[in-house]
Amino acid sequence: MKRILLFLMLLTGLSMSNLQAQTLRNGNNSSIGYIASDGTVRNGYSSCIGRIYSDGTIRDGMNRYVGKLESDGTVRDNMNRCIGRIYSDGTVRNSYNSYVGKVEGNGTVRDNMNRSIGYARDVRRDWAVLFYFFDLFKK
Repeated sequence: MKRILLFLMLLTGLSMSNLQAQTLRNGNNSSIGYIASDGTVRNGYSSCIGRIYSDGTIRDGMNRYVGKLESDGTVRDNMNRCIGRIYSDGTVRNSYNSYVGKVEGNGTVRDNMNRSIGYARDVRRDWAVLFYFFDLFKK
């Protein structure tokens, strides 16, 4: 019986390993939060600061609607105004079409001066962009 229980605990642990949150780091490689695979966004103190839903809806830590990520990469605020766009290569532009940064394939986040401002390895690129470039989550 003990072996079966241990085996089940091991299987549960392995199946949940894919659900673990992915750490977001600043330019100094310090943890500043994480995003779980279900879209829950937490700050460096593990407090929930928002969630990104599968339909693109973005809510803050108080469950208030703060914006939407559309399928074409357009980011809208709570008034449905376009505040930016995420391109397939990770490039980010604001509502004036000005370049504001990029999330590279390896997870490095760069600002408009090409300085590394963070690192979001194994985090969905569009979700990382929402965290680093658009003020939809009060960090």
